[in-house]
Amino acid sequence: MLHETVIERFTIIVGKENVKYDNASLLAYSYDSTAQYQALPDAVIAPRNTEEVSQIVEICNEQKIPIVPRGSGTNLCAGTTPLEGGVVLLFKNMNEILEIDEDNLTMTVQPGVYTKTIFEAASQIGLFYPPDPGSMHISQIGGNISENSGGLRGLKYGVTNDYVLGLEVVLPNGEIIRTGGKLAKDVAGYNLTELFTGSEGTLGIITEAILKLIPKPETTKTMLALYHDLEEAAKTVSAIIANRIIPVTLEFLDQPTVKVVEDFAQIGLPTEAKAILLIEQDGAPEVVERDIDKISALCRENGAFDVTVAKTVEEAQALMTARRAALSALSRLMPTTILEDATVPRSEIANMVNAINEIAEKYNVNICTFGHAGDGNLHPTCLTDARNKEEIARVEKAFEEIFKKAVELGGTITGEHGVGAMKLPYLHLKVGEAGIEVMRNIKQAIDPNYIMNPGKMFARNKDEVVNE
Repeated sequence: MLHETVIERFTIIVGKENVKYDNASLLAYSYDSTAQYQALPDAVIAPRNTEEVSQIVEICNEQKIPIVPRGSGTNLCAGTTPLEGGVVLLFKNMNEILEIDEDNLTMTVQPGVYTKTIFEAASQIGLFYPPDPGSMHISQIGGNISENSGGLRGLKYGVTNDYVLGLEVVLPNGEIIRTGGKLAKDVAGYNLTELFTGSEGTLGIITEAILKLIPKPETTKTMLALYHDLEEAAKTVSAIIANRIIPVTLEFLDQPTVKVVEDFAQIGLPTEAKAILLIEQDGAPEVVERDIDKISALCRENGAFDVTVAKTVEEAQALMTARRAALSALSRLMPTTILEDATVPRSEIANMVNAINEIAEKYNVNICTFGHAGDGNLHPTCLTDARNKEEIARVEKAFEEIFKKAVELGGTITGEHGVGAMKLPYLHLKVGEAGIEVMRNIKQAIDPNYIMNPGKMFARNKDEVVNE
């Protein structure tokens, strides 16, 4: 619990209306979208500008109060749960697009801007902001940058990191730095922009970002390929890439996921298929037409029993909307939904999907699988009930095996959701003890009092790590 004099100091900085410490407010910000993680903060503060953030951080550093920067709470690795109490920082008052620079193709934004707002603002002037996490209609750009979020368009266009040119960051001692800028080239010293992007709020607080925009694609086409066999769908993914075609979107859904999504969206998805591929291409009309024709042929050559190209924009949008609704649809079935994102090389997708199914059967748990097949990022999703402790123990063992299998196949424990607290015990599988020690040293140098989002990414020291 914070001393009343500390609360008073925060109130003087941001105003009484922007400091909350009543039970309802603390409870509302005690969890994010990650199942089984919850802890009450001591206060919830909504600063109005960078200077106020700096002053708040100075007090927290002086008093050694933990700080958890938080966007919309769509986090899926417990990255924004205040596990050690302290202050949750909200950015509802810092939600402006500050500038759209059409000469340099950039947009400068505050951290509280919704991702969809950025996409729409760019689209209105014929420009394009490609990153599109599944939660883009409610997620905020500050959270996207902190987690280095991916999305459905990641295969062709990359992830958030590829579109962050510069940052304004408040360091754990309250100092404000700027990294990068509106530059096509900048190799002056260490790449601090990339260091803070994906650091999950453990190194500083992002208060402003310069984003790269690109010309808006001329046209887009969407298609659906149906399979009686999972491996045939997976082999098609490899065949498309091997033929030097890079679609915007190349999504995979297994039959259990298709059935649930169709029940939810009611758009006529083929529930008889064991697997479907949802594929989208954009660009010049002649290029899109050529690529879609070639992809259609490759799908049929690799076992698709039906291939359909959306005839209208509305039909294409319905397909993409249904895919984005996969998590929401699955979440209706059981009290607890655990969504993961093991990632493997594209050539290993079939092996990974088979392994997930075998592991689910081994531990007698219900796992549906969908994801970004084009970049090897699969989302095994377990439908369970956190109140059933015996089943949850089996679920945890199943996911541990899934992570180990992904790394064994040359992959990683997370492709876009982050490490947070949920995957802290497994980070060593990917980066090794030496890699974790390098990260600890960086953290210690920048945040010696360990106030920035403590308990995330890795433990303070080796002795604190569980399951290792």
